[in-house]
Amino acid sequence: MTKADIVTRIANATGITKLETEILVDGFFKTMTNALANGDHIEIRGFGTFRTKRRSSRMARNPRTGQEIPVSEQFVPIFKPSKELRNIIDERQKSISGSPAESEPAGELAT
Repeated sequence: MTKADIVTRIANATGITKLETEILVDGFFKTMTNALANGDHIEIRGFGTFRTKRRSSRMARNPRTGQEIPVSEQFVPIFKPSKELRNIIDERQKSISGSPAESEPAGELAT
């Protein structure tokens, strides 16, 4: 799914124009990006948490040549899904694969 697909689904579900929806989605992503870049922790209840994690510098190896390459310290984004999101995904995937699912989640935008 692309950002354009997200914009289309939200616009169709809410009745807001695609242009207005795209502005909102862009603003949401920019806000999250800036927060993570500043080292902030983002918690969206029922969805999950975003944070950054420090990866220490290390020596890596080029698999093709075997040459050692130094990799500098990095800060990487980490996402941890909520229990509710994990359950929804598990139930939906089971229903798609033919396994019996308990029930459909309420209040979704589009299927």
